[in-house]
Amino acid sequence: MENITPTRCGWAGSDPVYRAYHDEEWGVPLHDDQRLFEFLILEGAQAGLSWITILKRREGYRRAFANFDPATVAGFNLEKQAELLSDAGIIRNRLKIDSTVTNARAFLEVQSAFGSFDAYLWRFVDGRPLQNCRQTLASIPASTPLSDALSKDLKRRGFRFVGSTICYAFMQAVGMVNDHTMDCFRWDELQTDC
Repeated sequence: MENITPTRCGWAGSDPVYRAYHDEEWGVPLHDDQRLFEFLILEGAQAGLSWITILKRREGYRRAFANFDPATVAGFNLEKQAELLSDAGIIRNRLKIDSTVTNARAFLEVQSAFGSFDAYLWRFVDGRPLQNCRQTLASIPASTPLSDALSKDLKRRGFRFVGSTICYAFMQAVGMVNDHTMDCFRWDELQTDC
């Protein structure tokens, strides 16, 4: 019997970590606040780096940042942040570590104001994933007017490392938009109308 490899988005490559992320997580609508916080922090950590660099340190991030519990991370003091600068399991960048704590505090404020971060976030797409019909990787934008709006609103609420490109990558990751290319087996599985 012939083993047929499914067609994936071109960025998935051949790395098993990347492929598992593509096949199981990327673009799947996510509504769990703690996981949303995780993706927001990981996308910000990626700034200037490749996504595979972050994926391979994901367990290190989970350990270092209390499994992405925003209430715990919001309480990290300067001593704890300085300690994280020597943690080889994460990207040891002072600004990114500091922004994680700042973002945890802002995240808690959004939860308080909206009942959940999920409720806040998904209102940007009226509660339903936007179904894109991308033919090629080249047709996928780095940002959109919607990611511009999300970025602007997050910054207004005190978040950092949330530029429009980071916000669009976040929106793709948590399934607010389906940006799998149409030839990818996951596009069919996740699309609702096109």
